[in-house]
Amino acid sequence: MKRFIIDKSFWNIFPNAKLGIVIINNIINDLGKGKTNAILKKANREAEKYLESSIFSENPIVKSWREAFSKFKTKKGARCSIEALLKRIEKQNPVKEINTIVDIYNSASLFYGLPCGAEDIDSINGDLTLTITEGGDDFLPIGEEENDPTLQNELCYKDNIGAVCRCFNWRDGKRTMIQQNTKNVFLVMEIVDDSKFEDLKNALQFLKENYSKYLKFDKIETHLLSKENPEIIIY
Repeated sequence: MKRFIIDKSFWNIFPNAKLGIVIINNIINDLGKGKTNAILKKANREAEKYLESSIFSENPIVKSWREAFSKFKTKKGARCSIEALLKRIEKQNPVKEINTIVDIYNSASLFYGLPCGAEDIDSINGDLTLTITEGGDDFLPIGEEENDPTLQNELCYKDNIGAVCRCFNWRDGKRTMIQQNTKNVFLVMEIVDDSKFEDLKNALQFLKENYSKYLKFDKIETHLLSKENPEIIIY
């Protein structure tokens, strides 16, 4: 049995946060190859509504997440994952296809203005915890070849081996990344207050509907976690 646990150290910083979780078990077949591009193209266009200000840092989503990141230790230059996607939109460099799992959650991020990430459950060692860390957790970023351990007082997702995602939702690790042969998926979306709660619920529904359409699997379930409900079984 594996659990996802949100530690008290997280709630001390973000007491009103909510996390939306999607768990997909035993993916049998990918029906979305070449079919999710239209959704992603539409999502890229829709995301332009989040960039009303010509000053990137003044757009509400960017501003609120930068404020959130100021509340814990981060690596220099670390930003929320949704900011990275919106930066591409601003530069007219659309988010492109990767694979069905990633394309659908990137589309959800762009449609609803929320950070979203996913991990391969089978590659997670023991429980997955969102916590303020003492630092020194091993971490090999996607696309890199050298260990880049966590900092003291950094907020991260971690398991028994090391960090899984650094600086809250900034960067995923290579060890648990989603791949073409991934069978069991843990997906998470975060909000730090209730201002985007309806968007979070709608995004979860979007994910469930589209994964059900483009993937064949044994089971899919969604969860909303809060300070009062801070952990679930993920496998």
